[in-house]
Amino acid sequence: MNCFFRIYFLIFSTGTCIFINGNANALKPSILWITAEDMSPVLGCYGEKNAVTPNIDQLAKDSIQYKNAFASSPVCSPSRSCLIQGALPPSLGTQHMRSGFPLPASFTGFPALLKKEGYYNTNNVKTDYNSGNYQQIIEKSWHENSSDAHWRKRSKKEMPFFSVFNLMTSHQSRSMVWPYEKFKNEIQSKLPKEQIHNPKKISLPPYYPDTPIVRKTVARFHDCVTSMDQQVGDILKQLKEDGLAKNTIVFFFSDHGSGMPRHKRALLDSGMHIPLLVRFPAKWQHLAPVKPGQTTDRLVSFVDFGPTVLNLTGTTIPKHMQGKPFLGPDPADPRKYVYGHRDRVDEVRDFARSVRDQRYLYIRNYMPHLGYNQTTAWPDIGEIRHEFYKLAKSGKMTPAQQQFARPRRLVEELYDCRKDPLNLTNLTGSQKHQKILKRMRREHLRYAMEIKDWGYIPEYEAWEMSKESSGWKVGKSGTINWEKIIGAAEQVGRAKPTALIQNLKSENATIRYWGATGLGSIESKLPPTAISALKMALEDSSPSVRIEAANALVRAGNSEPALSILIQELDHKNLIVVTHAARTIELLGDLAKKAVPAMEACLKRAYTVRPPDLSPVIVLPGDQDMAMFVGFSCNAFLKKFK
Repeated sequence: MNCFFRIYFLIFSTGTCIFINGNANALKPSILWITAEDMSPVLGCYGEKNAVTPNIDQLAKDSIQYKNAFASSPVCSPSRSCLIQGALPPSLGTQHMRSGFPLPASFTGFPALLKKEGYYNTNNVKTDYNSGNYQQIIEKSWHENSSDAHWRKRSKKEMPFFSVFNLMTSHQSRSMVWPYEKFKNEIQSKLPKEQIHNPKKISLPPYYPDTPIVRKTVARFHDCVTSMDQQVGDILKQLKEDGLAKNTIVFFFSDHGSGMPRHKRALLDSGMHIPLLVRFPAKWQHLAPVKPGQTTDRLVSFVDFGPTVLNLTGTTIPKHMQGKPFLGPDPADPRKYVYGHRDRVDEVRDFARSVRDQRYLYIRNYMPHLGYNQTTAWPDIGEIRHEFYKLAKSGKMTPAQQQFARPRRLVEELYDCRKDPLNLTNLTGSQKHQKILKRMRREHLRYAMEIKDWGYIPEYEAWEMSKESSGWKVGKSGTINWEKIIGAAEQVGRAKPTALIQNLKSENATIRYWGATGLGSIESKLPPTAISALKMALEDSSPSVRIEAANALVRAGNSEPALSILIQELDHKNLIVVTHAARTIELLGDLAKKAVPAMEACLKRAYTVRPPDLSPVIVLPGDQDMAMFVGFSCNAFLKKFK
C-alpha cells in the first residue's frame, strides 16, 4: 500500500485506531461484485415498466446509479476477458467467443494484484476468461473458485475480501433456451404468484412481433430477472448479517445486454447498455463522486472496472491496462467515448465495431451481407427465434422489425440515443448528421489503429502469427501493417470491384482476405474480371482467402471448383479453418447440397473431439469448444436435407 494511500485513508476513514495498532488491512475496503448474466437495464430503478425488482431497486436508493455504463462486447466470454484483464479483447486477441488465444504470462488478472495486497478473493463460479492461460488466471486470482466460494471462508474476519457472485438466473439458457417446463420448475416456481408476469399484460418493444410465443418468452425473461433479484437480496442480507456492509463497496451490474433476440450479440444499445449500481458505505463515501441515490451520466466501460477496483483499494494499476479508473481517490478524466466489438460467436462469424458517446452510437458492419438475425444453433432452441424467421419469410415486417430480421445490414449505422433510445432510426443518410457521422467514423478508425485491433485479421492467420508469442506482443511489435489492413477492410461495402480485385493481388494474406470478403458482400452481379480473380484465389496459400473466394463464387453461380474447395477445407487439421468452412457451407444451403457426405464425415470428426451430449454452457479448452461449433454448423446444414 503506497504512502499517499495510507495517509489518505488515515485522514478520511473511521478506523485510524486500528491503523495505529499496525493492521493496515483494516483500512482497506472490501469489494463485492454481483454480476447478473444476460440483462439489459430492465429494472424498476431504470424505469422498466415490466420490472419486479424490489431488492435491486432498494440497492439503487443507497447507490450511485450509472446511466451510461457499457459492456465491451454483447456476449459473455470476450466481456469477461476484458473485465479480468482491464484491457480490450481486440488488443489481446481474445475477441472471438471461446478462442483460447495466448496471452503474456504476466496477464494473470487484476484480482491477483489484490491477493498480493492481502485480499481474500473468491469467485462464485463462472470464469470463461476466453484466453489460453485461463487456468493460470484462476489459480493466481482466486483463493477459491467454486459454487461454494464465499467471503465467509476467509481465515481471519478482519481480512478484506474481493468476492464475485455470477448469477446465471437471467441467462439466455433460462430465459429462452430451456424447455418451458424446466424453466417453470427451476425458476418460476420460486416466485410468489403476484410476482409472476402475465404474458397478456407484458409490454413489447416495436421490433418484436406481437405473437403468443413472443409474449410468453418476454414474460419468462422478466420472471428470470425477478428471481435473480431475490438472489441479490439474499447476498446483501448475508453481508449485513455478517456485519460487513459498513466496510464493503458493492457493485451490481450485468455482463452485457439481455439474452433475447436483437439484444445479445448486437452492438446496439440493447446488447451493450448495462445497469451499474455502486453502493458506498458511509466510511468510504468520500471516494464516491455523488451522494447515495443519485445518478451520473459518466461514460464507463468494462475495460475500466479492473483499474477502478485497484484504485479503490490503493493497489498500483499496471501500465498495460487500457482502462481508466472512474472511482477512488484519483479517478481519471471522464471518457468521451466507449467502444464495442462483435466478432465470431460460437459458429456465427461476424465482424463489427462500435463507438458510443453520451448521445450517439456509431456501428461499422464489415460483413454487411450477414444480417443481425443469423441462424445459430444453441439460441435457436428457443421458440422465440423462430418467430423472427417466420416474420422474415412472410415479408410483412414493420421498419423496426426489418432492421433485425432482414438478411443484410447496412455498412454503417448512426443513432441519436437520446431521441431514439431503441436505435430504430439510422441517421447515416441524414444531411443534418453528416458532421457527427464523420466524427464518429474517424474516432472508430483512430481507436482501431491505437489498440492494434486483431479483429481485422482472420482468426486462422491471427493464430499462426501469435502461436509462438501472444496477440498482445505481436500486435505491438511493429511487424503488422495495421494501416493497410484496416484500409482494405474499410473498402468492404464501399469500394468498386476493381479495387477489391486489386486487394486480391496483395502479398498480404489479410488484405487478400478482405478483397475476397468484399467481393462476396456485393449484391449485384459480379463482373467477369472479379470471377476470374476469385477463381485464381481458390489456390491461395491462405485457407481464409480460399474459403471466402469459394463462397463468393458459389453465390455468383460458379459452384465448381469452388464448392469442392470448401469441402476440401473440412479436412483441414486446424479446427478454426474447419469452423469457417462448415459455417460457409451451412449458409450456402441448397447451393451446397453436394457437401452432404463431407459434412456428415465432418460431424463425426467433431463428435470424436467433443461428445454431443455435453452442454454448450460447459467451457472446455483447446479444440473441444471449436469442435462443438463445427458440430453446430454440420447439424444445421444436414437437417435441411433430411
